[in-house]
Amino acid sequence: MENLVRAVVVYDGRLLLVRETEDWELPSGTGQPAETAKAAAARVVYELTGYLADGSATLDGASAVVCQLLSEGPSEGARLAPARVRWTPIEETVSITLPPAVRDYIGGHTPV
Repeated sequence: MENLVRAVVVYDGRLLLVRETEDWELPSGTGQPAETAKAAAARVVYELTGYLADGSATLDGASAVVCQLLSEGPSEGARLAPARVRWTPIEETVSITLPPAVRDYIGGHTPV
């Protein structure tokens, strides 16, 4: 998918994952014309989950963006049902397919 942006949202030792198909994955979507990767990641997080986030840094070029969580709970109107959104403890993400740069980033957030 061209202009694919993956949002990496880590909060309290957990990674935000969504289930649009059969697998749990990072919130992902396509950037719009003239939209930065950071803005696209924040928009995708909000549209899919209802959580407000702010894209703060890119990983792996512009295909993965670290986002800061700005809201404690989701707003209404998210595209995905609550059962398709979860905060997964980082140590439980081993079986999730993630880009190497994302795996390296979240490795720095694993509780010891």
